[in-house]
Amino acid sequence: MAVPVPTDIKLHQQSRILEIHFADEVFELSCEYLRVYSPSAEVRGHGPGQEVLQVAKEQVNIKAIEPTGNYAIKLVFDDGHDSGLYTWELLHDLGSRQDELWQDYLDRLKKLGYERKTREHTANE
Repeated sequence: MAVPVPTDIKLHQQSRILEIHFADEVFELSCEYLRVYSPSAEVRGHGPGQEVLQVAKEQVNIKAIEPTGNYAIKLVFDDGHDSGLYTWELLHDLGSRQDELWQDYLDRLKKLGYERKTREHTANE
């Protein structure tokens, strides 16, 4: 099976969303989601069971996207993280499995006792 190649990639910094277009699919991936599922050794470790759960990444943003050959991009996050290459295959997988992977992340945070700090808008704002 051929690896899908993006036809367009757009960063929406204000909403912290990376929009990735493939031939017949469009994925909107949050910067937080991409950061916590970074392919870097810092996040994934050097083998099974060595993953490092990323916390307090709710407000992280992408400040640069650097092309890497014809197969990947490097995302530079505003928290200083800039290692790991997001291959087309990985980005497609993260998009296709977003609901499942996001829920797994939330479950792991809950097990740790971490409560995500999302900004709620009130009627007084």
